[in-house]
Amino acid sequence: MPTRHDIRNVAIVAHVDHGKTTIVDAMLKQAGAFAAHQLDSVDDRVMDSNDLEREKGITILAKNTAVKYHPKDGGAPITINIIDTPGHADFGGEVERGLSMVDAVVLLVDASEGPLPQTRFVLRKALQARMPVILCINKTDRPDSRIDEVVNETYDLFLDLDADEDQIEFPIVYACGRDGIASLTKPEDGTVPADSTNLEPFFSTILEHVPAPTYEEDAPLQAHVTNLDADNFLGRIALLRVEQGELRKGQTVAWIKRDGTMQNVRITELMMTEALTRKPAEVAGPGDICAVAGIPNIMIGETLADPENPVALPLITVDEPAISMTIGTNTSPLVGRGGTGKGADAKAAVKDRKVTARQVKDRLDRELIGNVSLRVLDTDRPDAWEVQGRGELALAILVEQMRREGFEMTIGKPQVVTKQVDGKTYEPVERITIDVPEEHMGAVTQLMGTRKGRMDNMSNHGSGWVRMEFVVPSRGLIGFRTEFLTNTRGTGIAHSIHEGHEPWFGELKTRNNGSLVADRAGAVTAFAMTNLQERGVLFVEPGTEVYEGMIVGENSRSDDMDVNITKEKKLTNMRSSSADSFEAIVPPRKLSLEQSLEFCRDDECVEVTPEAVRIRKVVLDQKERGRSASRAKHG
Repeated sequence: MPTRHDIRNVAIVAHVDHGKTTIVDAMLKQAGAFAAHQLDSVDDRVMDSNDLEREKGITILAKNTAVKYHPKDGGAPITINIIDTPGHADFGGEVERGLSMVDAVVLLVDASEGPLPQTRFVLRKALQARMPVILCINKTDRPDSRIDEVVNETYDLFLDLDADEDQIEFPIVYACGRDGIASLTKPEDGTVPADSTNLEPFFSTILEHVPAPTYEEDAPLQAHVTNLDADNFLGRIALLRVEQGELRKGQTVAWIKRDGTMQNVRITELMMTEALTRKPAEVAGPGDICAVAGIPNIMIGETLADPENPVALPLITVDEPAISMTIGTNTSPLVGRGGTGKGADAKAAVKDRKVTARQVKDRLDRELIGNVSLRVLDTDRPDAWEVQGRGELALAILVEQMRREGFEMTIGKPQVVTKQVDGKTYEPVERITIDVPEEHMGAVTQLMGTRKGRMDNMSNHGSGWVRMEFVVPSRGLIGFRTEFLTNTRGTGIAHSIHEGHEPWFGELKTRNNGSLVADRAGAVTAFAMTNLQERGVLFVEPGTEVYEGMIVGENSRSDDMDVNITKEKKLTNMRSSSADSFEAIVPPRKLSLEQSLEFCRDDECVEVTPEAVRIRKVVLDQKERGRSASRAKHG
C-alpha cells in the first residue's frame, strides 16, 4: 500500500502529573516552533491554554499540535502531529477521541511513582486499538527514582492487560522533560541522561517506531470528525483526520450524520496546525489532521465522504458514565442578587446573570456537542436535568465553567449510575491506589473499611511509604478525598479508576455529622457565631447574608440543628463590667465547589453562583422539613 513518509501521528498518554504537557513544550521548542525572540516569553505548559487547566495543573481537553522535525541526515522535514491527552480517567472521553486520530502512542511513566491507575486506563485503550507503544521513563532526575523497578512494573502491566508479543517488544526512552533531554541509555537513578543534550533520541525513536499513514490509491474521500472548536468569524470548526482521499478548500463533500442521513456541504475553509496556530491550506491528504469550517451543526464521530461514493467510518464509542448529578435552575431566595445581594455593585454584577431554565438547558446542550462522555437526561421537573459523566471531577469542572460564564444553578448530591443485570442491581466500582506514610496505614484501612473497600494489594518500597490497592464502590469515594487528606495530615496520595460493575454493596454511611441550618434570613453576626462555634464547625463569616434552610456549618453531633446565626447582642442602658470583653471567633472553614458537593447529604444540595457556593436543604421551610422527617420515621 502507498505510504506517506512525511508525516507521523502520535498521542502522548500518561497518568496525571507524569509530565506529558511539559515534554510537549520541550518538543515544540526544540523543533523550532517558536522564533528565538519568543523563547523567553513562552509560558510553561503552553498546551494547557484553558484557565481551569492552568489553575488545577491538569490537562482537561485533548489538544493537537504539529512540529516540523528536520532529520539530522539532511532529509526532507517530517511533520509530527502530537495529541496531548488528559491523564485523569474522568476525562476518558477525550483520551478515546485522541486515540482515534493517531497511529501509535507514547506512554509516559514517572521514574519514581511508576504505573498508576490512569496509566492502566490509557494503556488499556491503546492496546485495545492494537497500537504500537513507545515507553518513555520521565523525571529520571527525581532523587527517589527507581528506573529498573518501574520498567519491570510496566512490563507486568502490559502482561496484565493481555498485550500481544509485538506490543510487548516496545522501545524505551529515558527522559527529563523539564530539561528537554532524552536518551536511549539508562541513566543512574536520580540523574539526568548524561549522553545527550536534547530530545533528538526521542524524535528519532518516534520516526522509527510510529507507523507512517498508509492509504489506498485513488480511494474515495473519508475523513473522521474527532473534535470540535469554535471561531468568532468562521463559526463551528471540525477537527478531523483524513483516512482516504484528499480534502480541498471549496470542495463539496457528503456529510454522513450520526443517524445515517447524508447531506452535501461545501468546505468554506481548510486549515492545518503548525505549532500552536492554524494556518490556511489548500489540500489535506491521507493521514493529515486538519480543521474545516462551513458545516454549522457537524458533530463528533461523523464522517465527511465522497458525494459519488459515500462510505461512513465507525462512530466513536466511549465508556459508560458512572456518576450523575442533577443540575437545575437556582431556586434560593438570593437568586440573581450578586455576592451580598445589596447595593449598586451587586446590581452591576448581575446584569448578565443567566438564571432561567432555557439558558441552563441551552448551555448543557452546547456542552454535549464537544463532550462525548457526557449525557443529559430529563427529570420529572421542567427546570432540572440529570447530567451523567465519568466521575465527580468531570462534573465539577462543568459546573465551575458554567458559573464563570455567569450561570446560577442548584446542584444535587452526586449519585452513582446503576444498571440491572439478571434482575439484580449492579453499581460501578473503582480501583483506588493509595500512597501513604507507614504511620497512617491504620487510619486509611479503617477509612476504606467504612466505605466497603476491599484490599487487593499492598507493597512497601522500603522508603517509609506504603502503596495499597482497594476495590471500592464508586459511591464510597464521594466525599472521600477531604476525609482522606485530613486523616493522613495532607501527606496521602490517592488515584482511582473505573473497574466495571459489581452487585450492590448495601447501605453506606460516609458522613457521621449533621448540619447547622439557619432558621431565618438575615446577616451573620459575630455575636451569634461566638455562641455557636462550640456546637460545630462554621462555614460562614460575619456579614454573610443567609436564608432559612441554608447550611452554615457542620454539627458536632449526628443530627441536624436549626440555629439563629443572625442574633444580635441586645443593648441596654446599664454599664456592665464585662461589656467590652471580646471572644475570638474561630476562622470559618471555606469549602470549595468540590468539597461542597462531597459534604452534601441526600436531602441537601449546593447553590452555585458566580460569586458564591452555598450548601442548603432541598426543602427550605423548617416546619415542612420537620413534618417530612416525622412522616419518614413513622412510615
